[in-house]
Amino acid sequence: MKSFNRGGLAWAIRIALAAGPLAASGLAMAQDATPAKADASSAKSLETVTVTGSRIRSVDVETSQPVFTMDKAAIAATGLTNVNDIIARMPSMGTPDITPQDTLSSGADVGGRYVNIRNLGSQRTLVLVNGRRWSSSLSGLTDVSTIPVSMIERIDILKDGASSIYGSDAIGGVVNIITKEKFNGAEANVYYGQNGKGDGQTQNYDFTWGHTSEKNSIIIGAAWQQTKPMWNSERPETRYMNGARHPDDNWSSTGPYGRIVDPNEEGTAGAGHYKKNSDGTRTWVPNQYVINHGSLDTGNLANYHPYNGNSNADKYNTTSDMTFRAGTKLKNLFLQDKYQLTDNISLHGMADASVRDSSSQLAGYPLSTGGTMTDLLPDGLQLSGNNAYNPFPGQDVAFYRRTVELPRVTESHSKIYNVNLGAQGYFQFLGHDWSWDADYTYSQNKIHIATTGNLDLNKAQAALGPTTTIDGQLACANPADRAAGCVPWNIVAGPGATPQAVWNYVNYHESARQVSSTDDYTANVSGGLFDMPGNAGTASLAMGIEHRGVKGSFRPDAYVAAGNTTDLAANATSGKYNTNEVYAELDVPLLRDMTAAQELGVNVATRYSHYSNFGSTTNSKYSIRYRPIEDLLLRGTYAQGFRAPTLDDLYAGAGQSFETFLDPCDSVYGSAATNATVRARCAESGVPAGYRQYGVKNNTGYQTPVAFISASNPNLKPENSTTRTFGLVYSPHYVEGLDFSVDYYDIRVKNLITGVDASDVLNLCYVQNDPTYCGQFTRTATPDPTTGLVSGSVNWLYEMPANMGSLKTSGYDIGIHYKLPETSFGRFRIASDSTYLTQYEKVSGPGATAKDLVGFFDNGSDPIYRLRSNLQVDWDYKQFGASWTVRYYSGLKDICYNNEPGDVVECSSPNYTNPWWGTYGMSQKGGVAFNDAQFRYTAPWKGVFSVGVNNIFNRKGPYYYSVPTAGTGSPAYNPNFDIDRFWYVSYNQKF
Repeated sequence: MKSFNRGGLAWAIRIALAAGPLAASGLAMAQDATPAKADASSAKSLETVTVTGSRIRSVDVETSQPVFTMDKAAIAATGLTNVNDIIARMPSMGTPDITPQDTLSSGADVGGRYVNIRNLGSQRTLVLVNGRRWSSSLSGLTDVSTIPVSMIERIDILKDGASSIYGSDAIGGVVNIITKEKFNGAEANVYYGQNGKGDGQTQNYDFTWGHTSEKNSIIIGAAWQQTKPMWNSERPETRYMNGARHPDDNWSSTGPYGRIVDPNEEGTAGAGHYKKNSDGTRTWVPNQYVINHGSLDTGNLANYHPYNGNSNADKYNTTSDMTFRAGTKLKNLFLQDKYQLTDNISLHGMADASVRDSSSQLAGYPLSTGGTMTDLLPDGLQLSGNNAYNPFPGQDVAFYRRTVELPRVTESHSKIYNVNLGAQGYFQFLGHDWSWDADYTYSQNKIHIATTGNLDLNKAQAALGPTTTIDGQLACANPADRAAGCVPWNIVAGPGATPQAVWNYVNYHESARQVSSTDDYTANVSGGLFDMPGNAGTASLAMGIEHRGVKGSFRPDAYVAAGNTTDLAANATSGKYNTNEVYAELDVPLLRDMTAAQELGVNVATRYSHYSNFGSTTNSKYSIRYRPIEDLLLRGTYAQGFRAPTLDDLYAGAGQSFETFLDPCDSVYGSAATNATVRARCAESGVPAGYRQYGVKNNTGYQTPVAFISASNPNLKPENSTTRTFGLVYSPHYVEGLDFSVDYYDIRVKNLITGVDASDVLNLCYVQNDPTYCGQFTRTATPDPTTGLVSGSVNWLYEMPANMGSLKTSGYDIGIHYKLPETSFGRFRIASDSTYLTQYEKVSGPGATAKDLVGFFDNGSDPIYRLRSNLQVDWDYKQFGASWTVRYYSGLKDICYNNEPGDVVECSSPNYTNPWWGTYGMSQKGGVAFNDAQFRYTAPWKGVFSVGVNNIFNRKGPYYYSVPTAGTGSPAYNPNFDIDRFWYVSYNQKF
């Protein structure tokens, strides 16, 4: 076990105490490891006890592990209506794999809401409802938005590994959502909120009815929620690619007005083209032609001017056309019933059905002759020389044109079902109380994705093809095309020159479907074995078995998969596996009520899992709890964990992707610039001397103009982890209501399933000299004028995941909770929770540079804060109540703007360097605190009015230029930060 860092702990405690007013969140009444006591002498008294992280029904076991709990009051105080938004406020949470702001992300998971404990990834966080797995997608993500907040009794967050109890995925921890068990009467909630800019309106309506009798308890709930979209164009922070400070930078070179190439000069590339010389050689000529803005006369060359790559007049700000946050609608029905069959046996059932619709928008497609075609049209789209709109009659013309009139819109329709049926009972054995339960759980996740705005390449070529005149009207020359609806396309003109009939003809309506399902059978038994000497307590045992079958498929649009559209082609996915598992957990109290040992106990658990696709794995966990005095509890755990590969990891069909990468053979920024061995290997593979990668201006690489291939790997093995925790809980008897807790954690993940991207493949070949990867790409033998690739450029590359990576993270969780004595002016509660990170080291593969990302917003990854802290003060007086919450995020190191030598701004440390970043400086951005306030009033008729404001001071965080562009589409915005002030009102009525 790693040695305990007393200096680090002391520093973390000082920060947590000093950061009081700077701390943050909406976590009123949050409790950490001080659960309500239960009477263990009676089986019936244990009936309602759900212990997260253990199968033994004993409250003492829960305190040996770091479990954070949010009750109903804490949830209500956040003023949030989505489970993910509530959980994301917790300091130990990282950025989910997909957020509502991920406009440029694609796939079936977009639109869902996910959780991510300790920045280990949403796939490494296990989500349970009442201790049972919730539905997940092909990629292993669990959409927690499908769990209605109105049905939640509390949320438990287990912040250490729990594979020995729950199996796969519990590497980062476990989110266990406990629903209401008994409810009498009815309850209705109405909620409305919106941003200060007047957008992003959120409405939530739910109704709950329940009835509890001597033998039966039934609860029925229904909820409807709608969140309106937010648009990048509405705010300077999101309107431009690099924020309001640099509004004119990084506009797309493909604008809404036609850009053409003189057909007497061959090909296109970037801001220029290759000219064919008389001797057959090519000369680069930085000159293309753009139709004058506003002119529709494309046949008159006088209306054209040379393309100016240095002026935004010939470019386009694509960011302004995108949604900043997708709009969603969610409908949910929930049913739960429990029937007491006999005194010792009860039956239970639960059914949940959710329908979620979401919609996001991208800018119109950057259509051009090069870079969009497959073997279907090997020469690319061209404007026919026999098209009336061609300014060069008789000669085919290459062109660029962004279809701004036809934005790309993706609508996702998800249906998620969870059904559970089971029984539980109690009996006496060996003179002690025992309990048993048996359950069947079925979950299904069905998603339909409809996309418009991509173009049918066959129809686009027909519309750009030869034209004729029929009855005085211009028409497509080919009769079969006319019969199919073809209308001539004036592609080189701008907005206003294209009739709607053309858009209706070339617009392709694509449809894709995904379905995944799980059948889960479980049986558990637990109870006391024997009493330990000296009144120490009862040694207890839990055992159980589980059989789980998982299957799923993804069916892309067949026309798209064949490469007939401008959308990225992908093949179908289909796969399944099953697992059989058995576990045992033993809890032994060793000492009790002795001098210097008020309590001492150990807990041991182990789980054996056999998977049909990769074999077996065994994972164990060891916990200890020690209470030297009544006020102080010491606790520690050592846990092994694993994550099985998902269906997507194993069986996803190959698809196209445009990758940003740095070629190690680049003679200026690649490894070849400083490593003679790499330079020699590049030369041996045919890379010419002095080779420069297409578009590269610095060491961050550039996006390839041709699509690479990304696929799955059926030979993947599970990820393995070890988690160590050590902590204390101090509850001084002389200060009633005060609890102080500190937990140190150290998590190490090996065999990390890593996407081996283009940069990795090339580095493994040339730098690590691994011949396995040298066959996964090809290079051009001669220049390709269509794409702009020069000799030696990578023109095809195959990517697939592998068990190559590793990750280490460690830090401290610190909590201070104080319920002050009641006074004549009310009762106050104070809750402060912080996570202080000491290490977050990630290695992508053998020989790769280790990146310790604590305090960094590294290019292409999520922000890793040194400190996140929450502070809440809550007040109640008679029928009135209020809370004030502060959410704090520490500062981050960011790249300097224009990260090139001699051309850097916003750079606090121009000479900064590290092994993975480069040598062009660093910009230290400061920390941010967001303040929230809520006021509530309880009326005599059991109605509760609440009004609140989140980010009450309308605080804006700093711009970050390392924000992954594949996420927000607006890289200057940090997705963790509030973009605006948000106010809300709500009303709760009990009947």
